Amino acid sequence: MAVLAAGALVWGLAAGPALADNIRDQQWALQAYKAATDVWPISQGDGVTVAVIDTGVYPDQQDLTGQVLPGADFSGNQTDGRVDDDGHGTGMASIIAGHGHGDQAGVMGLAPKAKILPVRVYLEDVGDVQAGPDFKFPEALRYAVDHGAKVVNMSFAGAMRTSPDDRAAVAYAVAHDVVLVAGTGNLGSVVSYPAAFPGVVAVGAIDRLGNVWDHSNYGPEVTLVAPGVGIYSAGITSDYRYATGTSDATAYVSAIAALVRSKYPALSAGQVIRRMITSAAAPPDHSKVPNDHYGYGIASPSKSLAPNPAVDDGPKDNPLLSRVESQGAPDTSSPVPVFQAASGGSGTPVWLYGAGGGVLVLIVLGVAVLIRRGTRRPVEAPAAYLPPPPPPFDGTGSP
Repeated sequence: MAVLAAGALVWGLAAGPALADNIRDQQWALQAYKAATDVWPISQGDGVTVAVIDTGVYPDQQDLTGQVLPGADFSGNQTDGRVDDDGHGTGMASIIAGHGHGDQAGVMGLAPKAKILPVRVYLEDVGDVQAGPDFKFPEALRYAVDHGAKVVNMSFAGAMRTSPDDRAAVAYAVAHDVVLVAGTGNLGSVVSYPAAFPGVVAVGAIDRLGNVWDHSNYGPEVTLVAPGVGIYSAGITSDYRYATGTSDATAYVSAIAALVRSKYPALSAGQVIRRMITSAAAPPDHSKVPNDHYGYGIASPSKSLAPNPAVDDGPKDNPLLSRVESQGAPDTSSPVPVFQAASGGSGTPVWLYGAGGGVLVLIVLGVAVLIRRGTRRPVEAPAAYLPPPPPPFDGTGSP
């Protein structure tokens, strides 16, 4: 399976000492979500393990100390996953479970008391980020499931011929009550795998006004969107990463899933997903949802955590299992059926994605293609950089 990191097309590293004291103020997603007042008093992700399948996670980063469990390495190296030569995996982990340091300094994750299980895979940085010839996705995912992960963050994407083993690993995770979250990709085209697999929460990126990022991949598989433009996260050591891409948006949705699983441990993975999609905030353009760009809308942690007996007392199955795959099923000889939509509850519809007509089966030939987190190498960000100041959406869909 060839994949591309779904991370930053635009990103850079800035020296930690210069930015450590004001990084928190620049985490606009936390402000938009009103994390301190509307989220953390309800849930901080206690007791939930989130697997991060990525480039590894550096456990001694000052904003992640104590958060990173021993994991595994499927990159061909003999480590426990707590090695990161790239910084991408560490950044995703910090968006999920960072705890900052000192007096309001450093990166806070949206689920700061969740634990991170690092599952390291082989991604090679050659200008663009490209997976190695032996990207062991099925093994990595099955390891995460078998070692206690209740949420799996997959901030990578790619256009590839999927294999039956890939699909079987996703089915295995779904059958074991795990919430799978993946980035749609950064090419402004069709949703990539593994996000396109039925059962996976496919996440696109929005900016601080709630507008979908121009390069966020789109299609009927899109489930939710989340902050992914101008995002700060932890770097490999004490440095900080400034990024735009669906990777970061994916990490925020994984964090929301962890918050819900912590607050409501009796809920199935399917019910957690239903909570997120039925409580999603409306797009600022008032477009009807679900749609190919916003999915069910903007993921909202506070609304996902609110009492929701209609979901909690309802079906336990994963509501995305019968979702259409716009690329067909390239590892099978038959097109994926398109299911009829059914009506659902309050506000955002609960029904599954559907589309009229047939599905074009795209035969994706062979070879490890496009795995890409960026069109250029990291560039130095000015130490005093401040994001532009337009008012953010407030987590409810209102700009």
